[in-house]
Amino acid sequence: MPRYALLVEYDGGPFSGWQRQKDQPSVQGAIEAALAKLEKRDHSIAAAGRTDAGVHARGQVAHCDMEKDWDPFRLSEALNFHLKPAPVAIRACALVSGDWHARFSAVERRYVFRLLMRRAPATLEAGQVWRVMNPLDVAAMREGAVHLVGHHDFTTFRSTICQAASPVKTMDEIRIEPAETGAGPEVHFFLRARSFLHNQVRSIVGTLERVGAGTWAPEDVKHALEARDRAACGPVCPPQGLYLDGVGYPDDPFA
Repeated sequence: MPRYALLVEYDGGPFSGWQRQKDQPSVQGAIEAALAKLEKRDHSIAAAGRTDAGVHARGQVAHCDMEKDWDPFRLSEALNFHLKPAPVAIRACALVSGDWHARFSAVERRYVFRLLMRRAPATLEAGQVWRVMNPLDVAAMREGAVHLVGHHDFTTFRSTICQAASPVKTMDEIRIEPAETGAGPEVHFFLRARSFLHNQVRSIVGTLERVGAGTWAPEDVKHALEARDRAACGPVCPPQGLYLDGVGYPDDPFA
């Protein structure tokens, strides 16, 4: 059976998350239902990351096995037709080897978090950003983020229901950039690692926001990390504003 890699974009707002769930809408379920309209059988697809409810993606990657030899462009067009009106789009499709795996072949994941700073409620950006009402100190947040880059035990920044075998991860990059958008001033957090723990990104961003607001000192982030205690974490920020921006592979199937 030929295997195809799918580059997937979606608005996570209407979904219970990526993973298929009984009686709950999911991104995986929407794509598998579209596949079933092309080849009338049960389909099971795998993804690079299982995003939570409300989390978006610009660069999620999944793979599917098909019985028919599809032209990749025709397969993406057919899937996009059958995905309507769900806010899910197949941005690209590529034929890959039978042992290629969206999750296990990946060597890095890249997340972006958008934080909007304004007092007025978000309207056009509702569900796409986390709005805070006061300006944040970007320099202080960068100073705090330095303590989280590298190889660490991230127990403090890990959900209590995380199923990962170990809390030890290597954070390759945390970059924090101000951005002026049509909606107002934003701060964008760019996080890159081979893999992430459950709620790790939202825990980190929520903690750094406390630094930017002046409630925490940058050095408090170091103390929280070293505590290896979930209770030492700052607030976990909401899923709105979080995007799986891209997945890295030794050979990019969409290049």
